[in-house]
Amino acid sequence: MYPVAVLVERALNDLDADQLVALHEALDDTVTYHLILPVESSSAALASSLSALGAGEIAPPVAPDVVLDAAEEVRSQGATELETSAELLRTRGQQVVALLTEEDPVDELVRVVASAQAAEAIILTEPHFVKEFFGLDWSARAKRALDVPTLHLIEHVPFDGQA
Repeated sequence: MYPVAVLVERALNDLDADQLVALHEALDDTVTYHLILPVESSSAALASSLSALGAGEIAPPVAPDVVLDAAEEVRSQGATELETSAELLRTRGQQVVALLTEEDPVDELVRVVASAQAAEAIILTEPHFVKEFFGLDWSARAKRALDVPTLHLIEHVPFDGQA
C-alpha cells in the first residue's frame, strides 16, 4: 500500500483528479489518498459574519443561533465538496479516506502523514502570491514540518501550465 496525504483548498475538479492519479500510475502498489479539506471553525465563521455585517464598523449583536447556522452551513458545504472530490478519485479506481477538518490545515496534514504513514504529501491550492513570497503558504509550512516529499500543485491548472 502507498498512502498519499492530499490537502486541498476547495473541491477537486476532473483535471485535478486526473493529474493526481497520473502522478502515481506507474506504481505497483495500491494508492490510498488521504484527502483533507479544511473548513472555517465556528470562531472564524463568527468573526467573518461580524465583519461582513459591520463592514469594519461597530455591528449590531449577532444572535448565537445565526452564528451556529452559519457555521453549520460552512461545514455542510465543506462536507459536500469533500465527498465530491473523493468520488472523483473513486470513479478513477482509487482508494480514498476523506477528512473534513476545522483545525489548522498544515497541522492536520502533519497528523495525517504521521498516522497514515504517508509516503508523500500533495497540496492543491489556488495561487497565494504574497503568502508564497514570505513562505507562509501551506506548502512552505508543510515542507518545513514534514519529512516526506511534498508537492504543491495549483488547483484546476494543467501540469504544463504550472510555474
